[in-house]
Amino acid sequence: MGVDFNSQEEGLPGSGKGKRKPYHYPLASVNLNNPAASMDIGIAIFIIGLGALAAAFCLLLIGLVYSELMDCDVPHGVSAKLHMVHCLLVGVAVIGRILDRLGLCNQVRFTRWCTGLIMFRRRPVPDGLRIKDLTFAEVPVRVYEPTAPCSGKRRGLVYFHGGGWVSGSIDTSEEVCRYIATKSETTVVSVGYRLAPEHRYPTQLDDCEAATCHFLSVAAASFGVDPGRVAVGGDSAGGNLAAALCQRLAGRQEGHLLAPCAQVLIYPVLQMADFNLPSYQQNHAVPILLRARVAFYFLQYLCGEAYACQDLLEGKHVPAELQLHYGRWLDPADLPAEIRERGFKRQMPSAYDCELYHCVKAGLGAEVSPLLADADALRAVPPAFILTCEHDVLRDDGIFYSKRLERLGVPVTWHNVPDGFHGIINFYNQGCLSFATAERVLESVVDYVKTL
Repeated sequence: MGVDFNSQEEGLPGSGKGKRKPYHYPLASVNLNNPAASMDIGIAIFIIGLGALAAAFCLLLIGLVYSELMDCDVPHGVSAKLHMVHCLLVGVAVIGRILDRLGLCNQVRFTRWCTGLIMFRRRPVPDGLRIKDLTFAEVPVRVYEPTAPCSGKRRGLVYFHGGGWVSGSIDTSEEVCRYIATKSETTVVSVGYRLAPEHRYPTQLDDCEAATCHFLSVAAASFGVDPGRVAVGGDSAGGNLAAALCQRLAGRQEGHLLAPCAQVLIYPVLQMADFNLPSYQQNHAVPILLRARVAFYFLQYLCGEAYACQDLLEGKHVPAELQLHYGRWLDPADLPAEIRERGFKRQMPSAYDCELYHCVKAGLGAEVSPLLADADALRAVPPAFILTCEHDVLRDDGIFYSKRLERLGVPVTWHNVPDGFHGIINFYNQGCLSFATAERVLESVVDYVKTL
């Protein structure tokens, strides 16, 4: 028997008995006059809009980071992990740039804060080491003291962290200072000098001088350190401050004041007269310090601006007569042949910009560019340990400085790291961000410190 699906009668299908009312399925409807319903719609629109904004932000971030990564060059022989590190740091910088353009925060301060989070992990103090946070002459310092018995007074090292004068801190140099203090049985004082652009030259150098002189005056009585065996040192911008401080203290007339016994310079930045040296050309795109960033850091240090980076890179801030004068100490012909063989093209001098020169001319002085100091100032500085990295834009700064000191009779120990890149020691003991070369670099520093 078939079933009549068209029947509208009650009872058995197709029976024809008793008609029923047709059933209407209700359509979904919203009462727009209901405040709760209107609120639900508003929340849904807000969530969708927020999601779309987040997606657009992520796409923009990915695009900018990808563009930056395509412009970088990780050399053969350097761990590919450097790509990951560069990607992380570029991501932070791009986010900071976006937030700065939106007026939400300052890019430098944001990058500084994020870098601190990435590079510093609070770890238990190891056996054999005592760590104190103190203040020397109103400058914050962190003192690392070995606790093992010592037959006499210990040696000391006053350490200035890197970061282009605008970033870095006592915290970010924690692992480096712990390593040096423990392995060399040296009391290390890490100095938390003020940073640019909030504080400009010579504030950073003044802070380093104040902390160093204070430590020299209390080293024996308060820390059991021989003040005659206290060196100063630092990496990158910290190396610049150490070299400049040695020249400043050597030039003082007060003979009763003690001075550092040595300078420990780890891939230091030492001049801003020429950004077209072979190392700048060969390593212009090698992370983590790209050529353009060096000009940015100098400008932040000197005047808190960044508008003239390209002009600085082209050398428009140096008058022709000074280019000839500095050229005696920055001649690529003085570099080892194997360095020049990697490729180098001499650049024609750019048109001189008088206004730019007067804005940054302090940077051509010895306290910002120690390599450009006169011979008498350099003859008076203590012996130097200078470490350079092959894949670093600042490599030639260190080489030229070592040659100038040697010619003037200052003892120099120069060590070049063939597979090293700028900033490598900060990746010692950093978990997945660690590089094996970082420990080898620190070992060479410790070997020198032990000779003091």
